[in-house]
Amino acid sequence: MNRLSGVFGRLLDALAAAAALVLLAMVALVTADIVLRNLGGGGFAWANEVSEYALYGMTLLTAPWLLRRGQHVRLDLILIMVTTRVAWMLEFAGDVLGLATCLVLVRYGAAMTYDSWRIGSITIKNLYFPEWWLLAPLPLAFLLLAVEFVFRFRRLIQSGRQRRVEATSVG
Repeated sequence: MNRLSGVFGRLLDALAAAAALVLLAMVALVTADIVLRNLGGGGFAWANEVSEYALYGMTLLTAPWLLRRGQHVRLDLILIMVTTRVAWMLEFAGDVLGLATCLVLVRYGAAMTYDSWRIGSITIKNLYFPEWWLLAPLPLAFLLLAVEFVFRFRRLIQSGRQRRVEATSVG
């Protein structure tokens, strides 16, 4: 299981690196768009839209990686104020709730993607493309998050009843 966790961690690292490359491309695109507009070239009509999609994609690519690193949104202050045992139980409950939520979102994300594909929905802005292209990454990202919650749960159980390292970032 440790080996599988390590492989999964490397996959998440690769997805985070891909998100960094998307950010780099987005910065280059926005910069080129601004330069062209200021030089009277008109710029790229689709640059804002592509930037929006890039932000969405980067969020989905990095969410599991951030969860693994303990850099997701959390209320560290509460975990510091309670006893170690209560903090551990809150972590346990949070991981179970996070796993359940992710599995529900995998199911509904897959259903939405399938329905969009089935009825042929199109996204129409400056760019035209099938809507399911935007929806398809959702169930995949939530599946990765669900897998990470399983690994988090395993690490929590193995650690004994103590606070997680990331639970002390405010203390």
